[in-house]
Amino acid sequence: MRAYKPKDNVQAKAYYTDRFYVAPQVPKTAVEEDEVFAADLEAIQAKFEVKEAYIQVEQMVVYINAHDIYGVLELMRDELEYTQLSEMSAIDWLAKDDTFEIFYQMLSMTKRKRIRVKYFIKNGEAVDSVEKLFRSADWSEREMFDMFGIEANNHPFMKRILMPYDWEGYPLLKTYPLEGDEFAAWYEVDKIYGKEARDIIGPELRDTARVDRYDSERFARLGHEVPKGTKITGDEPAVTHSYQEEGGVFLIKKLDKESSVVIDDPQR
Repeated sequence: MRAYKPKDNVQAKAYYTDRFYVAPQVPKTAVEEDEVFAADLEAIQAKFEVKEAYIQVEQMVVYINAHDIYGVLELMRDELEYTQLSEMSAIDWLAKDDTFEIFYQMLSMTKRKRIRVKYFIKNGEAVDSVEKLFRSADWSEREMFDMFGIEANNHPFMKRILMPYDWEGYPLLKTYPLEGDEFAAWYEVDKIYGKEARDIIGPELRDTARVDRYDSERFARLGHEVPKGTKITGDEPAVTHSYQEEGGVFLIKKLDKESSVVIDDPQR
């Protein structure tokens, strides 16, 4: 459990010094400490410029130029036995220097090694598609476009894959609201009923933490259970509970009734 910190005079204290939490860096080691990675890096450097390379969490990270990505992955597939592209996506660094960091996670089953190839692009720039080298890049590049707005040149079908084709905005950008914007709140209403129905239906409730104890279709909570379809007027009094842990079980006592419920599973 998280250690308790006193909350005295909280108005005068700053608990966070950065807009976003910055995780501590995992230690990096030199590529020369691993013979396999050293040989792979030498083969890449013989044909392409490598800006930086190091080993982190038992895998090699290599930074290259954006325009070299197709050739580098082709070399790794055909000559270095990295035959699987297990993952690829982007990281939003727009607030820092208006760039995206693109990464490709490569796996060699014969060597039992992983290499992560990375490069940076400016906001608004496109990347070169590697779908012809690795079929797994087809959906990965579409997802990257869908979530970040980064297009892949020469992709066979550069359309959204998760969100509707006419969706506005890119949900994985750090500037995108966690619960969506005004467009998201009205999307289904506008799409199904038309904008003229906004005053009748109201915006979509996108707050994932919202709890409505009078919703008999989807809500269940100890002390509030009702059969499906029960008509709830909204005037029912709330049932108050106290929770006490005793010997690995939880006692839930209804304060408005002389009864108690014992739950045997402490995790509930």
